[in-house]
Amino acid sequence: MGWPSHAPVLRDLTFSIAPGAHVGLVGPNGAGKTSLFHTIAGVLPAQAGAVLVQGRAVVPGQFRPETALVFQQAEDQLFCPTLIEDICFGPRNLGLSDAEIRARADDALALCGLTGLEDRPVHHLSGGEKRRACIAGALVMRPELMLLDEPSAALDMRQRRRLIALLQGIGQALLIASHDLELVLELCPRVIVIDQGRMCADGPAREVLGDAQLMAAHGQEVPHSLTPHDSAGHVHVKNAP
Repeated sequence: MGWPSHAPVLRDLTFSIAPGAHVGLVGPNGAGKTSLFHTIAGVLPAQAGAVLVQGRAVVPGQFRPETALVFQQAEDQLFCPTLIEDICFGPRNLGLSDAEIRARADDALALCGLTGLEDRPVHHLSGGEKRRACIAGALVMRPELMLLDEPSAALDMRQRRRLIALLQGIGQALLIASHDLELVLELCPRVIVIDQGRMCADGPAREVLGDAQLMAAHGQEVPHSLTPHDSAGHVHVKNAP
């Protein structure tokens, strides 16, 4: 898998995600996480192998509402003048009735804590509101799989906690790429590690993220919450059993 006319970015990647599962995607910058997302979403073609969503092959450029990609930069996703126009853009292109579009939009706005902001210009939303607006714009399509690229980037602690609570309540399958390993640990029972376009680990989050040798080999650190320490003085114990 890779960009047209370039050498393959992703190689020998094989995995599946069950309906409703929340899976973390971890790796250093340049590992291929965003390219993987673009391939799953049908933006990039797979040069070999296949990508299947609900048993059907993903065709590059084909509209597939069952998969939703939430961009790292909210400004790359929000483009309509007001929040409600942005949220309604996707379902309007499904040919739904005005009543169904508005019902879906109201549900997504309520779930994301954005009710009452419908007429606000998107450029007047806070960073946390923009991030939740992007998620609402994905949820309104009723996808089966959501791909979230660095969802907590640039959020303060309050907005980060609100985001985590929101994602914990989402029933769709989530694939979350993030350098925020504490967020991944909290949201995802399973973690996949990729580096240089190849899969390096796939397993239980606490086991994978707690493997100091594995993490160091792929430009990561063990999350603080998994680091053994002496609780009395909060001194980390490097050689704890």
